[in-house]
Amino acid sequence: MRSTVGWRRAGAAGLVFRAAGDADIAFLSRLYASTRLEELAVTDWSEAQKAAFLGMQFQAQHAHYHKHYPQADWLVVSHAGQDIGRLYIERWPSQHRIIDIALLPAHRRKGHGTALLRDLIDEAWLAGKYVSIHVEKNNPARGLYLELGFAVVEDKGVYDLMACAPDGGWAAAANP
Repeated sequence: MRSTVGWRRAGAAGLVFRAAGDADIAFLSRLYASTRLEELAVTDWSEAQKAAFLGMQFQAQHAHYHKHYPQADWLVVSHAGQDIGRLYIERWPSQHRIIDIALLPAHRRKGHGTALLRDLIDEAWLAGKYVSIHVEKNNPARGLYLELGFAVVEDKGVYDLMACAPDGGWAAAANP
């Protein structure tokens, strides 16, 4: 795991990071499920069906991420001694790719995500890199990304590839 030392905003917000391990799978699965609650609320599935579906989806996502981002930092985010989220990052020569960032519902809209993103942007920019992330078009955090200077650089259907470049050079961000 690369250091997050110097992430002053996250530190000031009381956020602590550690490498995710096998012991965190249950928490990470629960966190993943919390990001899909609204989507599944409109189904007529039983709670057992929803739980089974979410378990399969989490396992598929987890396997996909680890296969396609082998050098990533898989971080569990904690606050006041409680696990509250995850931040998955892979640092490439030209950019820092946010693979995933998620917080439990009780910890959203409290400034934690903003602190994490601003610190990550600062880290990348100091290294002369940009930050990118795939964002679902209906993601409630989309407005935050735009507010922080991210722009859509590629339409990927359900997702948009968004990037935040130090010089606003979106053409460079669109073609890594």
